[in-house]
Parts: sequence; C-alpha cells; structure tokens
Amino acid sequence: MRGIETSIAFRSPVAASAPTTMFARHGARFKISTRSHCQSRILLPQTRRVWPPLRQGFSSGTRTRATRDSAPISEPEFGSEPPPRREDAPQSLLSKALESALTTLASVVVLGVGFAATGYAYHKAYKHMQLKKIENAFEPGDPVLELAAVGKEIPSPPMPQHWVQREEQSKIDAIIDGSEKGHYYLIMGDKGCGKSSMLLEAMRKINGEGCAMFEAHSDLELFRIRLGKALDYEFHEDYIGGYFSERGPRDTTALLDIERALNKLEKVALRHRKRKNKPLILIINQTQLLRDDHDGRDLLELLQQRAEQWAASNLVTMIFNTDDYWILERFKQLATRMEIIPVGDLPKQQALSALQRYRYRYFKEVLEKKALEEIYDRVGGRLSFLNRVAKSHDMLGTCDSIMEIEKTWFLNQCWILGSEMDDDVMDQQKWASAAMVLAQALVDKEADMDKTYDPETGHVLPSFPMHEAQQIMTRADFIRELDRLNLFTITSTAQVRASSVPMHRAFKEICGKDGFRQFLEDTLQRIADIESLGRTRELVAKDLVLGGTYEISRAPDRSGKLEVTLKQKEEDGDDDDDKK
Repeated sequence: MRGIETSIAFRSPVAASAPTTMFARHGARFKISTRSHCQSRILLPQTRRVWPPLRQGFSSGTRTRATRDSAPISEPEFGSEPPPRREDAPQSLLSKALESALTTLASVVVLGVGFAATGYAYHKAYKHMQLKKIENAFEPGDPVLELAAVGKEIPSPPMPQHWVQREEQSKIDAIIDGSEKGHYYLIMGDKGCGKSSMLLEAMRKINGEGCAMFEAHSDLELFRIRLGKALDYEFHEDYIGGYFSERGPRDTTALLDIERALNKLEKVALRHRKRKNKPLILIINQTQLLRDDHDGRDLLELLQQRAEQWAASNLVTMIFNTDDYWILERFKQLATRMEIIPVGDLPKQQALSALQRYRYRYFKEVLEKKALEEIYDRVGGRLSFLNRVAKSHDMLGTCDSIMEIEKTWFLNQCWILGSEMDDDVMDQQKWASAAMVLAQALVDKEADMDKTYDPETGHVLPSFPMHEAQQIMTRADFIRELDRLNLFTITSTAQVRASSVPMHRAFKEICGKDGFRQFLEDTLQRIADIESLGRTRELVAKDLVLGGTYEISRAPDRSGKLEVTLKQKEEDGDDDDDKK
C-alpha cells in the first residue's frame, strides 16, 4: 500500500477539520498541491480498488486467477455510479404487522400515561386551589364587610357617639370572635331592630377574620350562588375535567351543590381549628326569605344538620338571622345545641339616647327631653323608625306618616267588605276578617290591662299566647302568614302582638271608628251564610201524581242509606171493585 503525501493548512482544529478531509480525499485526484512553508504534513493511506470486481470462470480446466496485489490500481471515474450494495432480505407481512402494532401500542401507552399523569396533577392542584380560596375567604380584611356596612349606613369604623350599644352586643361579640362556641344561634326580632347592624359591628371589631356572611334568598339557585361567593367556591364551574366526562359535576341540583360547598368548608374548618383553636363563623342573614315549601324545608334541614354537627365538634359556628317565627318552628324539631337570641325594640331610655345621637349626627342639634319623649310615644324604640325621624326636618309629621304607612299596609291586606260581598271572595275575606278579629281583640285587651306604659321600659303592648290567638281567629293557619307580612309579630316566646307601636296605633284608630264592630259582625255573618249555603243541598221532586206522597226511610241494614219511595193515591173505582 502506498500513500500520497498531502498537506493542508488550518487555523484551528475545529475550523480546519472540514477542509482537511476534503483536500485529503480529492487533492491527489485533481493534482492540487497544498504545501506551504507554514503547513503541517499529514500522510493519508491510498486505498487500492479493483474495478470491475474479479470474477471466477466457469471453465473446469482453467481458472482466471487474479490477486489484489497484481491488479492495477484504478480510481472510479468522476460521476460514475457507486457499486451496488447488498440489500437485506425482505420482511414478511407478519413481521411488518407485528412491528406496526408494537409501535402503535408504545405510542398509545406513552400518550395515555402522559395524559393520565397530567390529568391527575391538574385534579390534585385544582382541589388544593379550592381549599386555598376558601381559606382566603376567611382571612381578615374582607371587602364584603365594608360593602355591607355602607349598605346598613354604619360608618367604618363607627364613631362611639353615633353607635347605639345594645345589651345583646356583648354576647354577639363573644360569638363572632370565637370565645363562645359549642352552639349555633338563631337571632329573632322584628324588622328594623338592629340585628344585622350588631353582627356587622362585631365583625368590624375583628376585621372580619374567620367570618363569612351572606344574604339568603327564596330561590335555591341564587342561594347557592351567594353561598359560593361568600366562600369563594365555584362549584366546579371552572373545572376543565368536566369536558371529558359524560356527566359533569354541574349536572345536579342546587341542594347538592350546597352540600358540596359545606363539605369543602368542613375541610377548611379542620385546618383552621388546628392552627387557631377556634371555630369559623358562618352567618346567614334574612333566613325568613326561604320559602315554606318542600325545597325550603329541605334546605333548612340540611343547614341545621350541619350546624348541629359543627357545633358539637367546634368547627363552625352558624348564625341564622330571621324576622319570622316559622324558622324557629322548623328548627325546634331537631334542635339540641341551638340558642335563641331575641332582639326587640330599645327600652325607653336607650331609645331616647339613640334619637339624640342620630339627631346630633345629622343636624348637630340637641333636642329637649319633652320632644324626645313625644317622639318615642308615637314610634316606640324601633331603630329604623328613630333613624328616619331623626333625618327629617318635621319629626312629629314623620311620626304620623310612619303610622299612616303602617295603617295603609294593614288595610290593603286585611280590609273587610261587609254584608254585600260576593261569594267569590269568601276565601280572602275569611283571612281578612280573622285578622280584623285579632286586631279588635288586642285593642280590647289593652283597655283591660292595668299598665300599658312604663316610665323606665316604655310601651307595654298587649299580646296573646299563640294558641289563644288561633282560637280567637277560629283558624290555626292564618297567623303565620300575618307574621310574614309584618302585620302581627310572633315573638320567640310564642306571644302574638302588633308588629310595632305605630301598627298598634293603627289598630286602635281602625277599631275605634263608629260602626266598625257592626260592620265586622255583618262580614262574619255574610261569611257564615255563604258557608251555610255551600253546605245545603236542595232536592226537587218531579212527576208527583195528585194525592201521591214520598216516603223517606232509612235502610234496614247498617249502611245508613236513605230510601225514597213514591206512594200514589188509590182511585175510587179500584176500591169498589175490591169490595165486590
């Protein structure tokens, strides 16, 4: 083997590698000299090729012998085709199918494992994010507290000279900050007594830490959305995995969504108790807005079951705020850890102090005690009425206006029509006359009371126990609807009275009119006549022969049925024939 001395120039090992290879291969063929005074020498071996390849003769006598050493050295011409390569044996159909199947299976396995791992990671991350969002809903500084405070006209923070401190405030503060636990609470009181304001004030003192509050609604879907907003829970509405399931997490009812939200809240409450050793606070305001039907009762039962369970384990303290008595009736059936906090009108001295603060806040005016007492005598200690009067320039006129509004509301709902009413409105008149009878009974009882006004506590409104009120009305199903309409009030001790001092003044004015009692009696008599007519059945006998009679007798068996027999008078001719 001989070599061709070839020299190439390069600046660096990396930059010179490609030119070195090219010149080493083709430098001898094209007689290119690459030698220079600053070049390094590289000796490349020269391969000897035999072309065309040697073939062995088929003659038996002589053979063509050639050796690689004796064959001349020849280079393939430029542009000629390279020698053909030896091809592998063709694959069978079965091996090709097996190879395709294995490739496809491997691809599917890789994709499946990757998709499953990604989906599982997303699912776990989504669940973790849900719990973190609910935890964040109970962090301090919730803007919902500020919005609610503005809606209730409570400055944030309220100035001490403008805030009315009630006796129930200290207990509510202890409940909200987690000092009192192991129970759930039902706050009952008339509309405008200040129940929500006390809750907001207690939340403001701790900056809303560990508290969530939302308004109830009669529609379960809206209740679900408001609960989700308070807890920052989306009910899987943003869950991408729902696109890959035949039935998504949202293909359900609102009640099941509420149950899922409470399950998530329970997990967050467990973490919160481990960290801070106190329960979370969940406040449902205006619970009376739920309908007293099948869905509403199911929702109340669900919430009460959770409240009982969480109160026993000190996880969550639930607070229900209501104006109506029927919520207490529903809770009373299953209640073991429930406490009732009644909230009524302010006593006289606190009401006068509140009115003085309101007036000074709006007009910087200090009222005389006589003016304050006169206003209290007309509207009582209801905070909403006192606030409305304090904003007015004509305070006494506003007091009379409040009484007129209450009176108009009562008459529009319960006015009676007298003896000339049509029988088509009898059902509505039964309800209206029962309310008027109860109002008349309350006015009459006030006349028989020894004391209707106390110098220290203020007004003492007449009332009846609930069972006596139902007896007076002769109906047991009307009183709860009257309570919902804020015409009468059923207190936490089941006492029935007027809903407010202005409403009781309206009762006295209506029942004191000339001829009212007789008008009420005529209405009741007309209702009785219509009912009697409805219970009377008229029988008309036709085709009665002259002299014939009907015989009505009871059947001889014990069925109690009546038998009617027609008996006709016999003719004279028939009688003579019988004698002969």
